[in-house]
Amino acid sequence: MKSLTALIDKLLSKFLVFLMGTIVVVVTWQVVTRFLMTTPSSYTEELARFLLIWIGVLGGAYALRTRAHLGIDIMTTKLHGRQKDMLMIGIYLAIILFSSLILVIGGIKLVALTFSLNQISASLGIKMGYIYTVLPLSGSIMIIYSLDVILDAFKGQSPVEEVN
Repeated sequence: MKSLTALIDKLLSKFLVFLMGTIVVVVTWQVVTRFLMTTPSSYTEELARFLLIWIGVLGGAYALRTRAHLGIDIMTTKLHGRQKDMLMIGIYLAIILFSSLILVIGGIKLVALTFSLNQISASLGIKMGYIYTVLPLSGSIMIIYSLDVILDAFKGQSPVEEVN
């Protein structure tokens, strides 16, 4: 499991860096064409929106891994040992439930629906199902990361505070 999560960490962080670089270039080009040229670029606004969706949803999975999400840690700071492990197991089981039902199952249904309706984006002309594939992808990553934390808690290993 550790080798799988390490591989996902590496690929996800590099992909997020790529997406961030791409959105910077796209938005810069949008500003240049709008203010310096006579005709603004027609596709950059939609592309930036789609990139932001992917960055936000995949970034949520990465934030789960690095424990960068906002949270109320009153209970986790007061508990120690097995009690803290059991609380962590409960929290990550709830994350698995949410990720499974909403992101993976709901995301797969949304992707299938948009493909069956042949929903196309206005400027880029790509199928919206490709944009929405980030939901089940991110949900699957969150499930893998949560299982890793749960397995560590069962082994009595406290999770690392930050993974980098």
